[in-house]
Amino acid sequence: MRYNRQIILPEVGEKGQEKLNQAKVLIIGAGGLGAAILPYLAAAGIGEIGIIDDDTIDISNLQRQVIYKSTAIGKSKVLEAKAMAESLNPSIQINAITDTLNAKNAISLFEYYDIMVDATDNLHTKYLINDACVVTNKPFVYGSVYKFQGQVSVFNYQNGPTYRCLFPNEAAHSQNCVDAGVMGISVGIIGMFQANEVLKMVLETGKVLSGELLIYNMLNNDQQKFDLNRTEVSSISRLDFEKKYDSVLEISAKEALEQIDNPDVVFLDVRNETELPKMSWDSIQIPLSDLENNLEKLDLNKTILVYCQSGIRSKAAVELLKKYAFPKVQSIAGGALKLQEAIANSAISI
Repeated sequence: MRYNRQIILPEVGEKGQEKLNQAKVLIIGAGGLGAAILPYLAAAGIGEIGIIDDDTIDISNLQRQVIYKSTAIGKSKVLEAKAMAESLNPSIQINAITDTLNAKNAISLFEYYDIMVDATDNLHTKYLINDACVVTNKPFVYGSVYKFQGQVSVFNYQNGPTYRCLFPNEAAHSQNCVDAGVMGISVGIIGMFQANEVLKMVLETGKVLSGELLIYNMLNNDQQKFDLNRTEVSSISRLDFEKKYDSVLEISAKEALEQIDNPDVVFLDVRNETELPKMSWDSIQIPLSDLENNLEKLDLNKTILVYCQSGIRSKAAVELLKKYAFPKVQSIAGGALKLQEAIANSAISI
């Protein structure tokens, strides 16, 4: 029997296996963390697993996103992940969602699934996950990796602390693995910690990492846990959510390119000057770290399309510009890399 080795555990049993079979879990991100989380949840018999990501497989992903093959380069991550999980366990349902998580789809997705698993390296998305979970009263398993250090916690579980209780400053920004580097084993370890929290919640056994932040150091195997308290400012209503995120807009690279000749549109590059590829049209170049001190270079009356290398820093820039009352600001999804890809795939002459 497929699940016999876990059913004989007193903490699981036949009733526990049925709980796993009835559970619906959404994995947000099909990168390094998602590649570690998905196989173990599928193998354990989680009955329905959704995985959302609009990215495709790049050769640089293979060092840590170990569920993908070299022959899959250029293909959709979630479609390849779905095929892998279905071959591992054909008795469960895998829903591949080839989209980014955004304000338009988050609430409806979260209302359907029981537990959300954060497998992103994007601060903006982490706040979006948190706020949508608070609105829908669903828990989410947080994971983050920076170089050789990883963090894990469970937020919004049984009215416990939320992500905003730990990180109240939404304007802060940090490097992702593209900028800082990461070992594949690091995301593997943290991803399995996250999968373990999902199983404990579904099985209602053990001590869930709610109200605690686990920090694990891969270089020396140090492990620390810090207590968290829920703050009153961590609650958010559905109306608050809609007001906040209706103005946080993202535009696709293809849609952005259609605005190249629009005199009312300005392109803002928030990368460092040395970063490639360079775009062949006029852009205002202000690194994200210098943006707050150079706002006078931007026109409040124009639509500002912001891009960085991969679409992460540009979202932080959008938040910053909103804070200073710039009314028409959009982040270009996927950044310069997606812009370059869109140019190559279109008939647009740039």
